[in-house]
Formats: sequence, C-alpha cells, structure tokens
Amino acid sequence: MAHFSASTAIDFAQYALDEPIQYVKSNAIQSATRNLQNNDWTRRKLLEQHALGGRYITLVGSPEQVADELESWISETGLDGFNLTRIVTPESYVDFIDLVVPELQRRGSYKTEYEQGTLREKVFHGSARLPEQHTGSTYRH
Repeated sequence: MAHFSASTAIDFAQYALDEPIQYVKSNAIQSATRNLQNNDWTRRKLLEQHALGGRYITLVGSPEQVADELESWISETGLDGFNLTRIVTPESYVDFIDLVVPELQRRGSYKTEYEQGTLREKVFHGSARLPEQHTGSTYRH
C-alpha cells in the first residue's frame, strides 16, 4: 500500500477499510489513479489487489486465458505493449515466455522474429550513430 500511495500521491491511511477513496487530480502516475475516478475503490479492494505484493493487475490462468485478456486490453484500449512485473523471479518471466508468448505468436499477436539491426538503428531510422542534434552525440570520442 505504501508503494501504491507513493505512485498515486494519496494517503490511504485517512480512509476506513470500506470507505470509497476519492479521486483527486494530481501530478501522480495517471495510470495508477485512473481506476480511482469511479469512486468504487476502497482500501480493502486495494489490499486484495495488492495481496501478492505488486500494484498491478495479476493475471492468472491458462496460457489461452492470459492471452485472451491481454488481447482484450489491446482491442479495447489500443495500447501497443506491456510492462511485465513478477511475483517470483525468474519463474514468472519463464512461465510467460514459455507459455504465453507462444500462444500470442500462434494468434499473430506477438512477433516471431525481430528486424535486423540494433535498437539505435531502429530508433534513429537506420543510423548506427546518434544524430548530431542529440545530446548524447557531444560525448563522442
């Protein structure tokens, strides 16, 4: 709860366990506070969500069920990627890579190979060097 409080800039100690948490617009992480806008979140609900220690939604199920949920998020929101967090390291990542990624690839929702080139070449449209106007280019030897 302390970690989530820091992300939302909300002191959850001021709320009773089943009291609705009031949304207040702030400079906090917007994705963290967005769910509070409906005023149907309580400390109890947050504690249940964070029972495994993370502040993110935990998906549990077969590879097909997890893939279904991820694909629904993409179709409903238009998002273009996910940040994975773990409950157990490295097992959480291994399970995702070995079980969910192949299912997403089978469906055509996850690439099966990468384009040639380095990340820098992809970000800077084929250039292996930072553009002259990039701050980092001043550190060339």
